[in-house]
Parts: sequence; C-alpha cells; structure tokens
Amino acid sequence: MTELFFGYHMPNFSFPEVPPEGLFDHVAKLASAAENAGFDLVTVMDHFYQIGVIGSETEPMLESYTTLGALAARTRRVKLGTLVTGVTYRNPALLVKEVTTLDVISGGRAIFGIGAAWNEDEHRGYGFEFPPVRERMNRLDEALQIARLMFSEERPGFEGRYYRIERALNNPRPIQPGGPPILIGGTGEQRTLRLVAKYANMSHWFASSLADLQRKTDILEGYCAQIGRDPAEIFRTMGAPVILVENEREAEQIRQRLPPEALARIGQPSTVEQAAERLRPYVDAGFRGFTFGNPNVNTAEKIALAGELKKTLG
Repeated sequence: MTELFFGYHMPNFSFPEVPPEGLFDHVAKLASAAENAGFDLVTVMDHFYQIGVIGSETEPMLESYTTLGALAARTRRVKLGTLVTGVTYRNPALLVKEVTTLDVISGGRAIFGIGAAWNEDEHRGYGFEFPPVRERMNRLDEALQIARLMFSEERPGFEGRYYRIERALNNPRPIQPGGPPILIGGTGEQRTLRLVAKYANMSHWFASSLADLQRKTDILEGYCAQIGRDPAEIFRTMGAPVILVENEREAEQIRQRLPPEALARIGQPSTVEQAAERLRPYVDAGFRGFTFGNPNVNTAEKIALAGELKKTLG
C-alpha cells in the first residue's frame, strides 16, 4: 500500500440528473475520476436499502458485488471492495467465492470488507435472519475463519456453530498471495476490535475526536499484545472529518445550510489547506488512510481537490 491511503466511498446512487439507464456509467465515471486523482481504493456499501444518514430508504441502491465486478472492468489501478459487507447477508463461503472472483476479474485488486451488519429493516424486507448482536459477532468470527482458510488452503474444512465447509473448492485461486486483505469495519471495544486484532489487515473507523480514537487504538493494541501480534501490521483508516470546498465562500454557504450537529457528524467545510491542517494530527497519531464519500465529493472537480489534499498530506 502507499504511505498515505485515500478511499473513495460511494454509498449514494441518487443523481437526479441521471436517468436509470445511465446510472452505472455515472458511477463508473466517478470511480475513474477517483483513480485519476490518485485515490487508492473505491468502495460501495453492502446494503439493499439506502440508509438513513444518507437519504430515504426508497432511494436507488445497487447490489455491491455486481457493481464492483463491473467497476473492475472500468478501472485499472484502484483496489475495490465493500465498506462493509454484512455477515448476515450471504453464506460466508459464497461471499469468499464472490470476493475471490472480484480479485481475479480485477487482476488482484479486491479487498474483503466485512462487519457484523446492523440494518434490521432490510433484513426484514428481504427475509434475512437478524439475530441479536452477540450472535452476529459470533457469526462474524466464524466467517473470518472461513475466509482465511479458503483464501489460503486448497480444500479446507471448518465446523462451527453457525457455518461449516467441507473440502471447499475456491478455484481459481485469488491473485493476491494469501487472498485479498481483510478489512473489518467498526470500533466496538468488546468484540469488534478483538476481531480486528485477530484477523484484520485493515480496519475502518468512523470519524471521531482524536482523543476517542486514540483510546480505541490503545484498546486495539492491548488485544494485539494478548495474542502476540504487532499492531503496526493493521492499517488503520477512518472517515475523513472534512467536507472539501474550493474556497471560504463555499464553506460559509455549507455552514449556513447545515446545522452544527450535522457538521459534527459529517465533517467541517475545509479548503485543501484547511483539510490538511485538520487531518495532520490523525496522520501523526498513526492513521494512514482516509475515506471520502460521494455525498460530498460528488463531482470530478471535488474529487480532484481530494487528490490535491493527498499530495499536500503525503
């Protein structure tokens, strides 16, 4: 991976000016613009309904792995993955097969993003089981074990409480040795960070105060110490707590339009120079990756600003 890692996240597929038949072409153009601007990763959500922090649940939502496979044919360099797949949505062996196929199609650019899932409405709507969080975490643990086995062994077996595989074939093999990097989303202190320490190559955290993230980092390092793992092996990424703008006039317009609580959640309006100043303490604290979402970075011009920011920080 590069020294500083920028991800372009696309949770939003609502573009009023784009007809349905042009939706994927527009998404592909955004992904290509991110690649051209120097982004390292393009991700989509693994949801079937739009989520409340982005828009109405009835807004358009493309299925993640179909979309990523198509984007693999439209891009050449960026890594591709979900941020992140809910463990309850697919049998884990099938999921590993899908991610492996993405790795083959993309020439070794897949990332295996996974988490415990949370959106009960879409589970109910699609008829997916939605067990209590403790069981979802247990399922996530088993799914991660299966992923490691199927990425690295020829005919693995596994017998867990929730899942099993028997001499499972995963052919063709992943292009990346050992399989695509495993990215676990979330910062739950009792279970999620413990799983990050045990299985993850990458982690993705929501933007928060530096003090809070440092506290969670300390917890993660404690879990790593318990199992004898170097925490430096885990590449920590986070949502960038900024909204990129071209100038102070645009920043002020956003401040007038959005309430303070919304800005606290999605980030402060910032020029490239201001954003670099805001992100530098996180870089100094060991965060090497930042994610920018297309609800805010939604044009080629805004994507180019993020590319300038990466150069400024890097």
